[in-house]
Amino acid sequence: MSGTRAARLAPVVEMAARAEREAARMLGRCQGQVTQAEMKLGELERYRGDYQQQWIEEGKRGVSGQWLMNYQRFLSQLESAIGQQAQSVKWHRDNLDKARAAWQQRHARLEGLRKLVQRYLDEARAIEDKREQKLLDELVQRMPGRGEG
Repeated sequence: MSGTRAARLAPVVEMAARAEREAARMLGRCQGQVTQAEMKLGELERYRGDYQQQWIEEGKRGVSGQWLMNYQRFLSQLESAIGQQAQSVKWHRDNLDKARAAWQQRHARLEGLRKLVQRYLDEARAIEDKREQKLLDELVQRMPGRGEG
């Protein structure tokens, strides 16, 4: 009986395994998006650092008012882009956290189902072992020379 319970759960386990694999794929995609967003943010911050270094170098030689205005305008745009990219990184990290939680939930469900199936199989094996032992005991009792005293 327990063996058939395990067999009946096989499609449920397969569905849970598919859901867990899909959640793992989504987790991987989200991790890739976080990595890309962080790389882009790093590039923007490095570019800002380079641009600020250029300001220091140019400032030593003296700059025109027009150059200073252009520098400040561009730096402002760059700061805005960095802020937007930082928000993008946060958004992607939040998505990653949600994807991780979804995968953990599906993984835990799959493991729970697998343990239940194993328990059913163990129960079926124990019942079968008892049945075989009972048959062996009956055969031994029926053997000639046994039970006569």
